[in-house]
Amino acid sequence: MPAPEALARFIARVEQNAHAEAIEEFYAPHASMRENQAAPRFGRDLLIAGKRRTLALARSVASTCVRPVFVSADHVVIGWIFHFEWLDGTVTGTEQPAYQRWEGDRIADEQFFYDPAQRVPRNPAT
Repeated sequence: MPAPEALARFIARVEQNAHAEAIEEFYAPHASMRENQAAPRFGRDLLIAGKRRTLALARSVASTCVRPVFVSADHVVIGWIFHFEWLDGTVTGTEQPAYQRWEGDRIADEQFFYDPAQRVPRNPAT
């Protein structure tokens, strides 16, 4: 079960848009991450590299935790809103819950749930 302070620090890091750093600081070395029903990706280093590749394509990102956060033993559900402005001038915004399993103060497994249509880039004027 994550300590309340660890969970608060994790959420703060993500809201600071320090996504790769949050993975490095709060995910277990063997962590997995999964988008909807896609195959999971394994290993903290792989997750960090993937996040950095994605962020390199963005001009800016805004990350907001939708409270309350739900905690039941080792399981945590966090609602997130992410807004990306991409280098090509398009934007995307997603609202997605993240379902996590923690081992102590480290995330071992995480799955995001969202409507894939939200991830289609659009012109900010529309």
